Amino acid sequence: MNFQEKLLDFMTEAAYRPLTMEELTQEMGIKEKSEIKKFSKLLEELEQSGLVIKTRYGRFGLPQKMNLIVGTLQGNQGGFGFIIPDDRSSADVFVPANQMNGAMHGDRVVARLVKGNKGRNSEGEIIRILQRRSKLVVGRYEASRQYGFVIPDDQRISQDIFIPREEGKGLKSGTKVQVEITRWPEQRRNPEGVIVSVLGQPGDQGLDTLTIIKKHELPEEFPPKVLAETKSFSRDFNNEDLDGRMDLRDLPMVTIDGADAKDLDDAVSLHKKENGNLELGVHIADVSHYVREGSALDKEAFHRGTSIYLVDRVIPMLPPELSNDLCSLNPQVDRLAMSVMMELDNNGKVVKYNFGPSIICTQERMTYDDVRAILEDKNEELRQRYNQLVPMFEQMGELALILREKRIRRGALDFAIPEVKVILDDMGKPVELKRRERTIAETIIEEFMLQCNEVVAEHFCRLNVPFVYRVHQRPDDEKMLHFRDFVNNLGYPIKGTVDKVHPRALQELIATVEGKPESRVVNTLLLRAMKQARYEAVNSPHFGLAAEYYSHFTSPIRRYPDLVIHRLMREYLNGVPGQKRIAKIANFNEAAADHSSIRERLAMEAERESVDMKKVEFMEGKEGQEFDAVISGVTSFGLFVELDNLIEGLVHVSSMDDDYYQFNSDKLMLIGERTGTSYQIGKPVHVVLKRVNKDERQIDFYLKKND
Repeated sequence: MNFQEKLLDFMTEAAYRPLTMEELTQEMGIKEKSEIKKFSKLLEELEQSGLVIKTRYGRFGLPQKMNLIVGTLQGNQGGFGFIIPDDRSSADVFVPANQMNGAMHGDRVVARLVKGNKGRNSEGEIIRILQRRSKLVVGRYEASRQYGFVIPDDQRISQDIFIPREEGKGLKSGTKVQVEITRWPEQRRNPEGVIVSVLGQPGDQGLDTLTIIKKHELPEEFPPKVLAETKSFSRDFNNEDLDGRMDLRDLPMVTIDGADAKDLDDAVSLHKKENGNLELGVHIADVSHYVREGSALDKEAFHRGTSIYLVDRVIPMLPPELSNDLCSLNPQVDRLAMSVMMELDNNGKVVKYNFGPSIICTQERMTYDDVRAILEDKNEELRQRYNQLVPMFEQMGELALILREKRIRRGALDFAIPEVKVILDDMGKPVELKRRERTIAETIIEEFMLQCNEVVAEHFCRLNVPFVYRVHQRPDDEKMLHFRDFVNNLGYPIKGTVDKVHPRALQELIATVEGKPESRVVNTLLLRAMKQARYEAVNSPHFGLAAEYYSHFTSPIRRYPDLVIHRLMREYLNGVPGQKRIAKIANFNEAAADHSSIRERLAMEAERESVDMKKVEFMEGKEGQEFDAVISGVTSFGLFVELDNLIEGLVHVSSMDDDYYQFNSDKLMLIGERTGTSYQIGKPVHVVLKRVNKDERQIDFYLKKND
């Protein structure tokens, strides 16, 4: 056991009281000067990380034993915030504006609990800032006579940033800039900064996407070392490259992706065996052959964590020479892969499997549209063009439906929430919003990948070796209680108690409301009640999939955990390594899982902003037009409404001047005092577009009065 483990175990003991550095060294039997120096450095590192707290009297203890919370601050434009605790078993802690003590959104902080006890409705006061957020902030510059200031685009940063007069010389009000904070906020004092980059003027082409990239500090270029490594790869395979690989080049297989996809990282094959079972092959680009542990490519991939898909561009995890070429499973060229071969019976149960490195050659690069047309429309021209593959596609469609039915039967949640695809013109302007359809083609790939990911996760969990899993915890009890009360009011009781509700009961609810006006709201509110899936180095069930074991194996081109898993599979195929190596793998897996979860959340936020920005831009110039809508949310300050094209906006209660409306929080309704008119989620309404504000990404409507 190392110093850190011994120290934390010692501090966890019930009888432990905070001790000084000298007292700790005595208690732990540390006498050598060199050891004392190392121990002192360890204490300093643990204090910086928040695992250990040093009191004002120089004594060290654990935060959880001192009524303290360590976590990341999530700010609010109202000036208050919430601490998201490092300890995932603790609830978020509310911090009033007057208790922020100079902390900003994104800071890692220590707070003293002043109300509650790590449960719901707890309140805290920030007493220490462990680590500041990034110094860079994007916002709108506003000039005045004596000075300037920047209003941050991120509304979770509630304070404007003061800019000295000489910094803003020549800049017009409204200019988008990136600033670097030079002085952090204090009580009653705003942060100060300098302008490091002028991004552009409102209306400039590409400014919206550039703003998102700068705001989230997304990587724009690959470092020279990474590009040099990429250029060094050979396009030809030698005997060493092929040694020990399954040769699957004669196996009929295809990729099935969107028409505009460039990184084709998964291929599928299917054929019937002599015993009547089906052998399903999932073949994933062998990125780990090129991106070796500890290389410059690997370090950059770890840092990025994931590819990010903005509306008008992709910010890839790996250089395009790899993701779009060497590792892309392009048709009729040999490619290195990691293949999982699964034998399934007529009920879709996996009865046998094996996996390992392979060499493959896909026959065709299929699109979702073409596979759908072949299977659903029976398009004769396409069926003739791909006549040799049509029987395989038909078997794939049948198997996918069997797998989906099996998954739904065990309780996997299948949300019916439509997604939007933004179509841009050559100038980057949004010209159409299309609903993303899920057809039999998407179902084939989705079900095959899910099945493969479960097989891989279960195998390595049972092998009891360090691995990276995709986990999804049960919903928060309080959120589930609110959701249950809401659907009860709609006449849909949920089986089971809140703390033990099975995903099957929730899926039955989704199926019950399908096709009904309240379907969208039930799906949306249930999704909001869910916790966010994340990566972990220890397995636990995936609630949303109702799966005991789950991992991400199928996209190493765009997700770092998948790349880690490919490496581990290859290493474990040669036997379980020694304890020293196992310990190193376990530590790295934990770091990779935590960092990848953080990067995934950042990517999702950037992608959502990118779509929302284009949605707002799409509505510009349509003020005064009428639209059919459905109420998608109800608050004390108004109604959120959603149009048929999935645009969402606000009807502020101040514009509802035909009555005085009271908010019923239990039923999520606004009810008129005089008329009794009620507005609740799911109700159809007619609205008129009132205002579009692209800077604030806000769309305002008002209700159309009846004639």
